[in-house]
Amino acid sequence: MSDQSQSPSDPNNGQQPSPGLGRRAVGGAAVTMAAQAAKITIQMVSVITLARLLTPQDYGLIAMVTALIGVADTFRDFGLSSAAIQAPTLSRGQQANLFWVNTGLGASLTALACLCAPLIAAFYGRTELTAITLAMAFSFLINGMATQYRADLYRRMLFKRLALADILGPLTGLLAAIGAAWYGLSFWALVIQQLVALAVALAVMVITARWLPGGWDRAAGVRSFISFGWRLAGSQLVTYLGNNIDTIMLGLRVSAAQLGVYNRSYQLIAVPMSQIRGPLSTVAIPVLARVQDEQDRFHRYVAMGQMVLGYTLVVGLAVAAGAAEPLVALLLGAQWAEAVPLLRLLAVASGLQLLSFVGYWVYVSKGLVGHLLQYSFISTAIRIAFVVSGSFFGVIGVAWAMALSPLVAWPLSFWWLSRRASIPMRALWLGGIRIVAFASAIGGCAGLVEYLTWGQNTIVRLALILLAAVATYLLLALIPLFRRDLSAALGMVRQNLRRGRKEG
Repeated sequence: MSDQSQSPSDPNNGQQPSPGLGRRAVGGAAVTMAAQAAKITIQMVSVITLARLLTPQDYGLIAMVTALIGVADTFRDFGLSSAAIQAPTLSRGQQANLFWVNTGLGASLTALACLCAPLIAAFYGRTELTAITLAMAFSFLINGMATQYRADLYRRMLFKRLALADILGPLTGLLAAIGAAWYGLSFWALVIQQLVALAVALAVMVITARWLPGGWDRAAGVRSFISFGWRLAGSQLVTYLGNNIDTIMLGLRVSAAQLGVYNRSYQLIAVPMSQIRGPLSTVAIPVLARVQDEQDRFHRYVAMGQMVLGYTLVVGLAVAAGAAEPLVALLLGAQWAEAVPLLRLLAVASGLQLLSFVGYWVYVSKGLVGHLLQYSFISTAIRIAFVVSGSFFGVIGVAWAMALSPLVAWPLSFWWLSRRASIPMRALWLGGIRIVAFASAIGGCAGLVEYLTWGQNTIVRLALILLAAVATYLLLALIPLFRRDLSAALGMVRQNLRRGRKEG
């Protein structure tokens, strides 16, 4: 069945962009950021609420399963969402074919995960993981069906409809999980949360996209999409393995409760960072792609992109590291006190990783996905070596490994990229050192205030820490070296906002 009265993907049939494109892009960025803020809020409420209704062991059991079966989700997408979004033209037949490819991959992975459920339980030596895996396997099918609907809404720049799905899904899932946890369903509350969130988001996207896929169109070729997608998917797969090797190793070496503590510490950092980096990439990559043939301008934008990330997100992570004890007390509660040193180290790890994140923007904006895959093998090998070594010392050893591995990968990433593309390598290295110094001073001040206010009310402590961090930020901004960085980064943001409005 197909609703042919609607234009499912390309309202202009691949011709000239519609008028007001710049205005729509700026408006879309605003809607996307607002939706991301709402999602982060929902996720933080989820963390705060469920951490008080569930145990570390509940989270540890779910983490064991998701670390292994989550790798298959890369194959479910197969990079076809990105391929569809960036394609100059996309016919209705091609869109339908891509829908069936993603859905077929999702269904196949659901069946494969069900078959592997006993093996996953045997791998960790936990019989309860069989039932968890069987239930969570259906997330592949739901995600497979949703892939091209999400790509279509992005392609048509229907950001409000996407925002509706991205908010209603997690919100409904959270409410379902709270109800399940309240009635004592333990780890099943987390399974229910994930499946309900995905199903509701899919339903919203199908309704708001206003089209249904037709049958397979033999005349609509999708080979070029698959060619693009598999290389990007390969890079994402390798990156996923690197990002989850810590959970896999800990699942083998420590108890489910200890893994649960580590998982909550990691999620407190990873969830907001992933929600923020996505929209930033959505804005940065098209801008860099547009100026890639103007070397001086491209170099300036890449260096300033690092500054924007560094003087905002890296500084925020430094404050989180300094304020780890009251943050854990407020967000997770007393039973999660073991998470404090882990949160400090993982915040440092995430901050150091951000310093090289602009390299990803360069690879994608210049279409160097094959070279990105090559580097992904190198960076993943570095992390695996550190994490495997650290795992012999338990959760704290793995946290230290996560914090130290970026010190090797960060400078190496720019050197490797410079062999494939022209980048301002010296500016990136020196800029990164200035960011580390700036963030370390602010994080150190936050940690000092945390120490001096020990025993005080948690909210009061956090308020004082934040006040001290802001004051330190403003004082450091008076130093000419840092003031130049901040002024240049702010100027670039303003310039691109003005350009987007003019294009509209």
